[in-house]
Amino acid sequence: MRPLAAYVLHRYDWSETSVIVDLFTRERGRLAVAAKGAKRPYSQLRGVLLPFQRLQVALARSGAETEVHTLRSAEWAGGAPMLAGDALFAGFYLNELLLRLLARQDPHAALFDAYAQTLPLLAAADDAAAQAALRAFELTLLREIGVLPELGSVTSTAAPLRAAAGYVLHAEAGLVPAPAGEPALCGAQWVALQAALQHGSVAALQAECAAVLPLLRAGLRPLLQYHLGSYTLRTRRLLAELRGFVATHTPTR
Repeated sequence: MRPLAAYVLHRYDWSETSVIVDLFTRERGRLAVAAKGAKRPYSQLRGVLLPFQRLQVALARSGAETEVHTLRSAEWAGGAPMLAGDALFAGFYLNELLLRLLARQDPHAALFDAYAQTLPLLAAADDAAAQAALRAFELTLLREIGVLPELGSVTSTAAPLRAAAGYVLHAEAGLVPAPAGEPALCGAQWVALQAALQHGSVAALQAECAAVLPLLRAGLRPLLQYHLGSYTLRTRRLLAELRGFVATHTPTR
């Protein structure tokens, strides 16, 4: 079988010497693989199966209905330096979104490419650039799994957006006119986001997201939570707890 481009999303112990790894692959989507012997000190896999590093992986032949594939080999294929601090939490946030919202064995090449282009920006010194990259990835993910409404028109009527009028995203109703006085993106901004999504350029979408922070974040968060259901993202909760701990234990002058 041909090697697959992949990233590690999550791994957990399977036995004393082996692990199960959730991979995000460009060609076949999200896959569960058994990495036999990966915990042994001399295993070639031990230092390779790391998050946020692009890999080339080969799997053993298996039937179409196989739920857990056997990993034959994995090689480092280049990638950004390991994430740290807030960037590390942001990276695990992306991984958690993919684990919760992507079905297994459902390929999304465009989403894989967006993920690969997002990771280096998470460690950028410019926090606004990192936030724009996160919002662009969220939009791409929602669009790829088919739950993002058309952003160039009112969802219920398909009427074109008025450039200067305000509109908000509702989880069930889609894009609707904003109630009077409610903060909202204007029609021209939603249309620009839609155009960037259709163009397929991750950089262009990130630029449009950067222009509408933080209103876009406020609009996307309820939509993401709606599709996550009752599940609460661990990374978001842990980061909030960590920041609260730091704030309460930082000496005042």
